[in-house]
Amino acid sequence: MEMTEKQHIFLVEDDLSFGAVLKSYLEINDYEISWTDDGKYALEHFRNGNYHICILDVMLPNVDGFTIGREIRKINQDIPMVFLTAKSLKEDILKGYNLGADDYITKPFDTEVLLAKIQAIIKRQSVQAVQEENIFQIGSYVFDVKLRNISRNGEKQKLSPKEADLLKLLCLNQNELLSRDTALNKIWGEDGYFTARSMDVFITKLRKYLKDDPNIEIKNIHGSGFLLEVKLS
Repeated sequence: MEMTEKQHIFLVEDDLSFGAVLKSYLEINDYEISWTDDGKYALEHFRNGNYHICILDVMLPNVDGFTIGREIRKINQDIPMVFLTAKSLKEDILKGYNLGADDYITKPFDTEVLLAKIQAIIKRQSVQAVQEENIFQIGSYVFDVKLRNISRNGEKQKLSPKEADLLKLLCLNQNELLSRDTALNKIWGEDGYFTARSMDVFITKLRKYLKDDPNIEIKNIHGSGFLLEVKLS
C-alpha cells in the first residue's frame, strides 16, 4: 500500500510550554512539525524546509508574525497561513487577512478547533477540484485558471490563489448573482465578519485588474453578493 506523505507544518511560537504542547498534539494527529520560537530565525528555517501550511504567532521577540508572514508571501505566495494571537483587535485581524491569511485564531483556543481549521484549509488546498472550465473569456481579457493569470493585449497579471478562486466563481456565474455566502463558504470555509471584509479587499483588487475594459463591471449587489457583468462590445 502506498504511503501518504505527511503534511508538514511550519510553526512559529515563542511560548515554549504552549509550543511544545501544540507541537506534540499535532504530531499525534499525524502532522510533521518544524517549530521555531524566535521570529529572527523564522525565515531562515522556512527557506530550508518544504511546508504545506504555516502557523504564526503574532507577538514574537525580534520579528513579529505579520512581518514574517509578509516575507513568506514573497517566497511562496500559495502557502496557507494561520495567525495566532492573544489580541482580538479588529485592526490586527484585518491586517492578517489582508496579508492573505487563511485564518486567524485568538488565544486561548481549543487545540481541536485549530486542528479542524488546519484540516479544512489543507482539504481546500488539495481539492483543486476537477473543474469544468479552466480558460475564461472576460470581455477582452483571457483568464487562465490553472496558471492563475489574466491577459490582455500581451500583458499578463498574476493572481493570488484566492483572487483566482474568487474570479473563477464570478466567471461561472457571469451576468448572474454570486451570493456572498456561497463565495465565503467555498473559498474561506466560513461566512463571518472578518472573512467578508477580506473578500471585499479581493473584489477591489479584481476590479483594478479588469479596469481597462469598460465593458466589464463587478457590481456590488447590496446585502446579497456580487455580479460580474460583461457587456457585448
